[in-house]
Amino acid sequence: MATTLATVEAREVLRCEHCSLVQFRTTNSLCRRCHKPLEIEEPEPQLPQLVVASAAAVEEDDIDVARAVRDIRHSRGMSQRQLAGRMLVPRTYISKIENGKAMPTLSSLERLAKALEVNICALLRDARSRRQAETNAIMSDVFLAEIASLMPRLDGFQKSMFLNQVREMASGRKRTQAVS
Repeated sequence: MATTLATVEAREVLRCEHCSLVQFRTTNSLCRRCHKPLEIEEPEPQLPQLVVASAAAVEEDDIDVARAVRDIRHSRGMSQRQLAGRMLVPRTYISKIENGKAMPTLSSLERLAKALEVNICALLRDARSRRQAETNAIMSDVFLAEIASLMPRLDGFQKSMFLNQVREMASGRKRTQAVS
């Protein structure tokens, strides 16, 4: 006696962002309960605008939302999936923003800033001013400012030794000194 098993094709499981119903994707991509779209519409990528300035100048001085999102997300130790979960958008949308394939709308920028726990201005600053703000934050620490002022006096080997000692202290390992 032969038993036939019905083949079950892989079907995408989605959660409706409106009513939170977990369901298989429907043919019309509408929720079975609330009949709202299951997909969040992602903004179309904007075509590049003609720029008279050189490419190097644009990369250095222009507002780079993609890099800002990636840098801030990394500094917060967050994955794309975690950020997408906080924004209630697909992870692929975050990827498209970070790769410059999608430009977020103003409302998306606002949600992005809230999810990253930063002011919306932090996403719109150019790369140079973001680096300057980070440097200012680091140099506001008296200890780090003193170390930074002494670094030019050290050669490469001394810097390496110093960094290794700091790493050992931070990891909690105790150094054993040779008795002479």
